[in-house]
Amino acid sequence: MTRIGFIGAGRMGSPMVGRLIETGHRVLVLGRDDEKRRAIAELGATPVPEPTDAVASAEVVVICAFTDDQVRAIATPQLLEAIPAGATLVIHTTGSPGTSAVIAASAPHIGVLDAPVSGGPHDIAAGRLTVFAGGSAADLTRAYPVLSSYAEPVLHVGPLGAGQQVKLVNNTIFAAQIGLLAAAVRLAEQLGIDESALLKALPHGSGAGRVLENVVRAGSTASFISAVGEFVGKDVAVLRSTAAELGISLGALDPVVDLAVSRPPGEAYS
Repeated sequence: MTRIGFIGAGRMGSPMVGRLIETGHRVLVLGRDDEKRRAIAELGATPVPEPTDAVASAEVVVICAFTDDQVRAIATPQLLEAIPAGATLVIHTTGSPGTSAVIAASAPHIGVLDAPVSGGPHDIAAGRLTVFAGGSAADLTRAYPVLSSYAEPVLHVGPLGAGQQVKLVNNTIFAAQIGLLAAAVRLAEQLGIDESALLKALPHGSGAGRVLENVVRAGSTASFISAVGEFVGKDVAVLRSTAAELGISLGALDPVVDLAVSRPPGEAYS
């Protein structure tokens, strides 16, 4: 049993907490109001009102926030100081590769893993979430019993920051595939082929793939983009910012990924 402090029990975090409880860990979870604390208690975890309460006795601390700014707001000097020496901080949020390095530099008494994930709540519930982990092998070994409660595979992809880099490249490929499919649907419509007919046919051809499967389940490219465009757009924006800092570009991927970002209802794709 590992003592875990968990911050961010939302859409992704709640099923993670549920899996951690199922696999026998002791989990203290931040709940800032009565409603959230009730939901946490229903999962079998212990709700606490302050971030420092969640981490004070933890062997592993997990932050599962939506944005990089949220991670920076959570990982205050006060919180980091409250984490026991030798504990490992796992950051599941997809964001800037530099964030984990800044946190690690300000908290040398703990280990830090940048560990963005690929998958959704259904993957967490099934224990098959993918984790791209950056950091030391020793820190990953300490955190593995926690991560393996809801993730398989847990991939060590390099030093601190590499997890974010791999995830951002992955999501850029994902966005590009969505964008290409959206462009293909537009081409088919210009040829007089209805999108529903196209989506029935393509899974049986060489253009089949995971993105197409998701679009078929959603019913249309527009429906799928509406569902995932905000998340994908956030990650692509981070990658563009990181690439600009490094003096590199997305190359041929650049114009394609824009087609995967959510647009207001009725706004056409160019």
